[in-house]
Amino acid sequence: MTHARTISSAFLFRLLALLWLGLGTTHADTTPARAYLLGPGDVVRITVFQNPDMTTETRITDTGLITFPLIGSIAIGGGTATQAEQKIALALKTGGFVKQPQVNLVVTQFRFRQVSVLGYVGRPGRYPLEDQRLRLADVLSLAGGVVQTGGDTVFVIRQVDGKEQRFAVDLDAAVAANDLEKNFEVFAGDTIYVPKQSFIYIYGQVNRPGQYRLERGMTVMQALAVGGGVTLRGTEKGLTVRRSSGGKVETINPGLQDKLLAEDVIYVKESVF
Repeated sequence: MTHARTISSAFLFRLLALLWLGLGTTHADTTPARAYLLGPGDVVRITVFQNPDMTTETRITDTGLITFPLIGSIAIGGGTATQAEQKIALALKTGGFVKQPQVNLVVTQFRFRQVSVLGYVGRPGRYPLEDQRLRLADVLSLAGGVVQTGGDTVFVIRQVDGKEQRFAVDLDAAVAANDLEKNFEVFAGDTIYVPKQSFIYIYGQVNRPGQYRLERGMTVMQALAVGGGVTLRGTEKGLTVRRSSGGKVETINPGLQDKLLAEDVIYVKESVF
């Protein structure tokens, strides 16, 4: 028996919308980008004009400190790169080491402000926010987007006042409809999880038996249509759905307008006439 898979028009629309918004939402957001605040784990490269011997690449400690030639330990964590440059320059000048220091600081590795993207995306991993104001669609785009087997609902896990909060986000509403309340800004420490898409299975007397995506609100009739319809030898009367519930499997006789659940198995019987 051949197991067929189809890509619905709704799914294609969702992917195209995600790609479009992933490329465009950052530009559409007119809110000014916030300056990146340096933090523990960030690796910075510091240079002083006409003083190549002072060039330093170092990691910011858990207490926000770095060690710089001549001035020793200096706290730069919690400030911007510009503030760190000014602080180092002031220390070099007041210490009598450089008369007019011109300091440049560049972050070479962003470790402090990161988000994690897990599950069914193109490139799972940790992504730096840097100095950008990114929304959910932007971060999903950075991670390669939701793959074909990814679900329609995305979960965002966030620590608020020491407590874990979970948000279930409708991807169609957040991305395709550009609902900014759902396509919200992502913050450092957030975890975005894309679960596996739910499937249904159609067997028996249908033209294209196999595994199919469970679309939102899909009915038995719609599932039969996706499966190519009932064969000449089959009948819609007496079809059954096997459904797992609470660890048990039950067999029901649904109506054509009944909605399906994840992992439902539809079996179309052969007509007795």
